[in-house]
Amino acid sequence: MLVKIRPGAQLSGAEQEFVDCLRSFPTTAFAAIDAHVGDNGTRQIDAVLITPRGITVVEVRGFRRRQSGILSAQADEPWTISDTPAEFDDESSANPTERLEQAVYAVKSKLERALIDPGHVCGVVALIPLRGVVVRPARTNLRSGIDVVVANVPDATELRIYLEGFAAGPRSWSADRVISAATALGVTAPSRAELLADGFDELAPHSHLPADVPVTPAPRIPPPPPRGPSRTQHAATWAVVAAAVIGMLVVFGVVATAVARDEPRPDSGQETTSTTVTPSPPPYRPRDCYPFQTDC
Repeated sequence: MLVKIRPGAQLSGAEQEFVDCLRSFPTTAFAAIDAHVGDNGTRQIDAVLITPRGITVVEVRGFRRRQSGILSAQADEPWTISDTPAEFDDESSANPTERLEQAVYAVKSKLERALIDPGHVCGVVALIPLRGVVVRPARTNLRSGIDVVVANVPDATELRIYLEGFAAGPRSWSADRVISAATALGVTAPSRAELLADGFDELAPHSHLPADVPVTPAPRIPPPPPRGPSRTQHAATWAVVAAAVIGMLVVFGVVATAVARDEPRPDSGQETTSTTVTPSPPPYRPRDCYPFQTDC
């Protein structure tokens, strides 16, 4: 990670601890510490971090004494640690959330006036307890895009996880865009070679393609209600029925004619020929005849 501190900046103990955390991360990012934005540089920003996927603004808060316990952070209520008011080292009584939101707005406006599209700018309050002090939970989400992270050099895991994943968009911040943004914010810009060596792309991926335009689906037109048959359809239906009836009558007539022709007719004076069977003669049997017997 590249860390650039504004020349002449006077960092508090918590801010220096925060810088030491950033320098120990291998994450690809550029951190501008103690940036001055707004009209005539009147708005002081603790840190502006630019990664290949987006920008986050950091409000750093330390503690006046060693406070350990359970952190309760609300957007519109005083913050407590184990039901005890959190004693921050900042003398300002402003809620950290309010100051962070003002800083996010100032950074976004500054970049837009320089004709740089910052996209969605996130914000995080970095609470830096004294070493050896445990404050939990180590990360809390106040609202969409606004988080609270507890970290110091011995315990900076949640801060590192946040920096590596706070923006889930595509890699859109190339080396040239980071240099332009740093110049617009009035901070010392790293060289192009430093950014490329740190892991930034030389050109933003798909930078030559137009942004995707959401396509509005065409309204669904319900089908028209079914209409009753027309007069022409009625006439065609009756013609078909009539043709079917006529065909059936013709078939019945043909069948009746065929049956009538096949009926038997009564006899009209025809002679009946009878056959008489001639009996066969009796079998011959020889007889004994006496001499001079007349009938033998």
